[in-house]
Amino acid sequence: MTGADVPALLAARDLIPANTLVNITFLSNETSEARVEAARTVIECGLTPVPHIAARRLRSTNELNEILAALQEVGATERLFLIGGDPASAIGPFDSSADIIESGVLSSFGVKQVGIAGYPEGHPAIPQDALWLALLHKSQLLREQGLEPNVVTQFAFDVEPVVKWIGLARQKGLEAGIRIGTPGPAGVKRLLSFARRFGVASNATIVRKYGFSLSNLLGNAGPDRFVSDLAARLQTELPSEQVKLHFYAFGGLGATASWAKQFVAEDASEERS
Repeated sequence: MTGADVPALLAARDLIPANTLVNITFLSNETSEARVEAARTVIECGLTPVPHIAARRLRSTNELNEILAALQEVGATERLFLIGGDPASAIGPFDSSADIIESGVLSSFGVKQVGIAGYPEGHPAIPQDALWLALLHKSQLLREQGLEPNVVTQFAFDVEPVVKWIGLARQKGLEAGIRIGTPGPAGVKRLLSFARRFGVASNATIVRKYGFSLSNLLGNAGPDRFVSDLAARLQTELPSEQVKLHFYAFGGLGATASWAKQFVAEDASEERS
């Protein structure tokens, strides 16, 4: 959610299971006060906030400390998600999320678990080797400080690179928990727009496997097939993995929560039958 999504969260609260993790983005057009208020509302709804902090958007070390202090005051620092951020260059002293970790201040504000980004299909501006080095480095830095790393991946439409990436991550020694980014139900045009923006593969073959056609952009699409196929592939190829999902609510919190609730109910019904 964004800081502006508080009304949407309140409308969807009864659809979301207690203690569900709710990420709060760090947008350039929103204030820290709006993000803190969103975190407070998440807690009041019986859910768990995961505020984002974008390294390259921070103007100073003082700003980082002020943000963390404000979040700690409402009880929202136990889990954070650190990201470099969209700006090509830093406007302050932090060029990457690793710089925030290396500052050593997180634990003093009550942080216990830190989310870091994973990219099964790569990043449009960063070489794959550099992505792996950064991911493993940040995971190690966190563990050295007694903090628990948790990887949240970019969303995908194709199960194949996701499963390969998970296996390769374990081969490279990554021990952190993994949450696979999954688009919540949304309009096809909207999904494709986000895919282009973030460099997610969305050619005709891939999106057809996902469940929609490039010739029909007016409808909606949900992740039913992706989630089912991912579960089946993991059970067959990586049966010891306890992979979880992270939903990008592109179609809104209510639509995503409703879809998840219905999917779980249908899955339980199939198991009983």
